[in-house]
Amino acid sequence: MGLKERIQEDMKAAMRARESARLSAIRLLLAAIKQKEVDERLVLEDAAIVGVIEKMIKQRRESIVQYDKAGRNDLADVEKFEIGVLAAYLPQQMADAEIEQAVAAAAAESGAAGVKDMGKVMALLKPRLAGRADMGKVSALVKARLGG
Repeated sequence: MGLKERIQEDMKAAMRARESARLSAIRLLLAAIKQKEVDERLVLEDAAIVGVIEKMIKQRRESIVQYDKAGRNDLADVEKFEIGVLAAYLPQQMADAEIEQAVAAAAAESGAAGVKDMGKVMALLKPRLAGRADMGKVSALVKARLGG
């Protein structure tokens, strides 16, 4: 079963169980997937769906920061719950040691000499780590490794 089918089955299960908050989060995800499919006129594969999920999680993290600044803990809690629902569809996250090994390998493979070569290293890492690591964290590790 593909990722999209799994999400659709989870939506049906949430409907049957009358889990309105979970159902709402899953419907938002399916709507985002459908929008991307319509915009690009294609059926998304699992890797592209993971990209949509990562984007939605990033948006929610940014919202949580804004809600916390405004003192709206009720809205921040909703966003945190949605992150939990969305994160369940991401592949198993890599351990920090694995990420550091991947960064070291990519830096050696690209022949990166300094921070100016960061783009080359990130270009190698992005397809390898997509969905399995927070790319912001990866970027910081690459920058630190290249002397940034």
